Amino acid sequence: MSFSDADLIARVLLHEDDRAFDELVRRHQSPVRGFLLKMTQGDAHLADDLAQETFLRAWRKLSTFRGQARFSTWLFGIAYNEWRMHARRTQEVPLTVLDDSPPEPAQADGAAASLARMDLTEAMKTLSSAERAAIVLCCQNGLSHEEAAQALDCPVGTVKTNVLRGKEKLRRRLAL
Repeated sequence: MSFSDADLIARVLLHEDDRAFDELVRRHQSPVRGFLLKMTQGDAHLADDLAQETFLRAWRKLSTFRGQARFSTWLFGIAYNEWRMHARRTQEVPLTVLDDSPPEPAQADGAAASLARMDLTEAMKTLSSAERAAIVLCCQNGLSHEEAAQALDCPVGTVKTNVLRGKEKLRRRLAL
């Protein structure tokens, strides 16, 4: 029998059931790590460290989870805050400027055209951190704008704007 996230959370809070929390981690570690991998611009070691910190903080603060949103939304909020704290500590400045110059004309040679094509991972690096977070949460992880706004602790309109701007920048950057 499979327990819901709410059932597992109750088991952790009422019975300090480590196995229930292990199950929550197993269910949510891939999406959280994937989100952090995008936020760290592909730094797998940093994403793993931040994911571990995310789950440690979730373990310590589980009693503050109110159930007003999905558990995954709450976790993404913690993950985003862990990433922001890391960026502040290391004084990393997220890349927020996109080169708006028109793409170079496509060359007839197929090899040259494929070299000129930028993949999605590289294109994501051109987005601001807010745009990247909104795109990853809404488009990759399937959160609604409202859930992403809750995870990112910002207004819904800001999330919608960041998704639209991010998509437009990606579309321009990935155009052949």
